[in-house]
Amino acid sequence: MASKGDIRVLQDEMRSLRTSISHSDTLQRMKTDSAMMLVAKVNDSLRALSTRVNNFQGSVSGELFEIGRQLLTIQELTGQSQRRLQELRAEWEQTRGQANAAPQATAAPGDTSHTGPAQSQGPGPYQLYMLALGQLRQGSYGAARQGFQDLLAQYPTFEDAPAALTYIGESFARERNEAAADSVYQLVVTKYPQSAQAPNALYKRALLLKGAGKEQEARVLLQRIVKEYPRSDEASLAGDLLATPVKK
Repeated sequence: MASKGDIRVLQDEMRSLRTSISHSDTLQRMKTDSAMMLVAKVNDSLRALSTRVNNFQGSVSGELFEIGRQLLTIQELTGQSQRRLQELRAEWEQTRGQANAAPQATAAPGDTSHTGPAQSQGPGPYQLYMLALGQLRQGSYGAARQGFQDLLAQYPTFEDAPAALTYIGESFARERNEAAADSVYQLVVTKYPQSAQAPNALYKRALLLKGAGKEQEARVLLQRIVKEYPRSDEASLAGDLLATPVKK
């Protein structure tokens, strides 16, 4: 049988064991609390980083949107400026024609000193260009085509001759005469290969071919645009179409 001394020893050992267990639990709780605090800090850091990333993405998206909007605005203003410049030139030609014709209108009877060139003065190239363009916008495709053809016949070296020829092709396209439109667009590229209208005409030809289901032929023209006119707006559009899988 156990003596009182043995019992005391056992009791002391139990107290020591409980103390040790208590200390161990305390250390474990401290470690657990420390780990939880570390996890909380990591979560806070992740949330802060996520917020910064989202703000950055929002800022970048906003800046890209603003840049795109500004580019569109610049393109629109450029187009408006070009049209306005053409209108001003047409008005100037008209004013000059009226000024040249004025001496003829006010000449005294029998006075032939002002006859000559003023009698044959006709519309200038920009007047013809704007008149034909107005007909095209109004849907009078035949009249517009005739106007551009008259312009090219009278002023073959007109600086906007490539655009006039392109509009002739567009007049055919709007009448759904794809064969004639394609021929005119091809003539634009052949006659004015260095003009800004050359890649535009190639792109229009490619769209006509795609509309006719001739995907491979259209891709050849799109590849040509990217290769020969890499800095044109049409090159970017052509690249997007080339990246689109061909429908079978």
